Amino acid sequence: MELKGKAFKFGDDISTDHIAPGRLFHLRSNLPELAKHVLEDADSEFASKMQKGDFVVAGNNFGLGSSREHAPQIIKIAGVGAVLAKSFARIFYRNAINIGLLLIECDTDKIEAGDELMINIKEGYVKNITRNLTIPITPLPDVMIKLLKEGGLIQHIKIHGDFDLV
Repeated sequence: MELKGKAFKFGDDISTDHIAPGRLFHLRSNLPELAKHVLEDADSEFASKMQKGDFVVAGNNFGLGSSREHAPQIIKIAGVGAVLAKSFARIFYRNAINIGLLLIECDTDKIEAGDELMINIKEGYVKNITRNLTIPITPLPDVMIKLLKEGGLIQHIKIHGDFDLV
C-alpha cells in the first residue's frame, strides 16, 4: 500500500476543535458541508488548498480534546490521504481507526509544508521526496491494515458480521 501527496504542516496539540470547529456544531448532521471547514481554526486556507490524497502532518498529541467523532470523519471526507504525527490522542486514534482513516506515527520534524511525500505502509516508511529522506514509521499491525483496507471497524463488521479479524 503506497500513498503519495503533499504535506500540510501543523504543530503540537491540534484539538478536535481545531479540526471540527465548535462554532459549526449545527453542521454535525451534514458532514460533507462540515468537511469544507476541516482544520480551518488551525489553518484557514487548508480546506481550499489541499487536494485529495494530501497529508496532514503534525507534532505531538494530534486530536486531543473531546471525543467528537466528527473530527476524523471530516478529515476523511475532505480527502486527506493520511495524518502523520509524532503522537495521537487515544480517543481520536480509536475513532479514526473505526472509520478507516489512516494515522501514521513517525518523527515529523524532517517534513515541511509543501514537501512531496510517499508512504509505504507495508515496508514501514515515509519517503520525503522533496528532501530525499526516508523516515521510519511505527509499524501497523496486520489487523489494523486489514481494517483500513476494508474502510474501518464499522465497515468490517458490516462485511463480516462480527469481530473476527484473523
